Amino acid sequence: MAARPGRRPAGAAGTVLRWRGAADAPFPFLLPFLLFLLWFAAVRAAASSEPPPKCDELRLGQYMCDEPKIDNSTQEPMNCTNHTAYVQCLPAPNITCKDHLGVEKVFTGREVGFYKPIACRNVNGYSYKVAVALSLFLGWLGADRFYLGYPALGLLKFCTVGFCGIGSLIDFILISMQIVGPSDGSSYIIDYYGARLTRLTITNATFRKMQSYP
Repeated sequence: MAARPGRRPAGAAGTVLRWRGAADAPFPFLLPFLLFLLWFAAVRAAASSEPPPKCDELRLGQYMCDEPKIDNSTQEPMNCTNHTAYVQCLPAPNITCKDHLGVEKVFTGREVGFYKPIACRNVNGYSYKVAVALSLFLGWLGADRFYLGYPALGLLKFCTVGFCGIGSLIDFILISMQIVGPSDGSSYIIDYYGARLTRLTITNATFRKMQSYP
């Protein structure tokens, strides 16, 4: 059938096409994508608005601390004061935090971020090796007690030949186990990476965690 003059045939150029239904429209596919972009932008804005943490609040693996420098005469970390010494810690590269001076910076792995406190002991010149040797070879004369600052017990052991050897044996065990120490309350001079005993105590200020078995 021929088209009449002045009328466009169906489907010709310029014809306005309509979507048959909502499923054919591209908008339902764009909506989740736009919502995701908005959510991602909000998360990035919230993360950027939070202040950076202090460097001493970083998690394990985000920083590395140097080994303490050991004093050869005391076998304790240098600058040990009040049973505490400090070692410098370097945050990992590309970590942003506030250093010990409160300055916010992005670290490269070579700058000091903070100083970590470590425990150290108070020593006053009493050697553990010397005390054990005196107790083993001259304990029956009371030399170990004289050396550790117990002159009365040393004199008593000297006069009784180490309580007939029984006292010498007991003192040797106590000194070897570091139960008996110097009279001034200080600790023995022991190699920093040597055989040290650490006493564990439970008080009202400590917490004892119950073990759970599978």
